[in-house]
Amino acid sequence: MIEVLVVDDDVRVARVNAAYVGKVPGFHVAGEAHSAAQALRRLAELPRVDLVLMDHYLPDGTGLEAVQEMRRRGHQTDVIMVTAARDVSTVQAAMRHGALQYLVKPFAFAGLRAKLEAYAQLRRTLDGGGEAEQAEVDRIFGALATPTEPGLPKGHSPTTAELVRRSLMAAEVPLSAQEIAERTGVSRQTAQRYLKLLERTGRATLTLKYGDAGRPEHRYAWATRA
Repeated sequence: MIEVLVVDDDVRVARVNAAYVGKVPGFHVAGEAHSAAQALRRLAELPRVDLVLMDHYLPDGTGLEAVQEMRRRGHQTDVIMVTAARDVSTVQAAMRHGALQYLVKPFAFAGLRAKLEAYAQLRRTLDGGGEAEQAEVDRIFGALATPTEPGLPKGHSPTTAELVRRSLMAAEVPLSAQEIAERTGVSRQTAQRYLKLLERTGRATLTLKYGDAGRPEHRYAWATRA
C-alpha cells in the first residue's frame, strides 16, 4: 500500500480528498494535516509516508515552504501539489522544488485518481532498479504524464493546454481570452489560440457578447457547462 498524508487548511476539503484517496486501489490515508507545522509533525510521527498531497495556501505559510522544510529535515517523501494556486510562477516553483505533479482545484475524483494512478505506475517502474537505457528513462519520465488534450497540433504545449482547460472548467461564467490569460499567466494571443482549439474540438463553446459599439467579445465556456 502507498501511504498518503493529506494536507489542506480546510478540514472538510481534507476529508473529501482523503475519501478520494481511499477509493483508489493500492492507496491508504496515513493521516491528515491542516497547517505546515502540523504536516511536518505528522511526517515525523507517522511510521511511513510515501506521498504527500500538499495544499499551497496554509495558515502558517505556503505548501512550497513546507516542502522546502521537509527536504531540509531530510524527508524525501514524494509530493503532489493539490491547490487552487494556478499562476504559472507557482507551478514553476513547485517543479523546481521537486513536486511530481500539480492538481488544480476544484477537481473531481477522476482528476485525482489519474494523478495517483500515474504515481503508482512511476513507483512500479522505479522498483525494478538497475541501470536504465534511454527508452527506460523515457518511460520513467513519462510515467507521471496524464492525458490532457489528445492530438495537440504541432506547436501546442500540453502544459499550457492543461492550464487553459482547468481555468475554463473552474469558471462559473464564460470567459474571454484576456480573462483566461490573467488566470493562467500566458499572453492573450496564446490563450486565444488554445481556446479556439478547444472550441474546434468540441470541448468549449463560443458565445458572443455585444457591447455598445465595435466587434462583439468572444467568450468561452467548458462544453459541459453550456
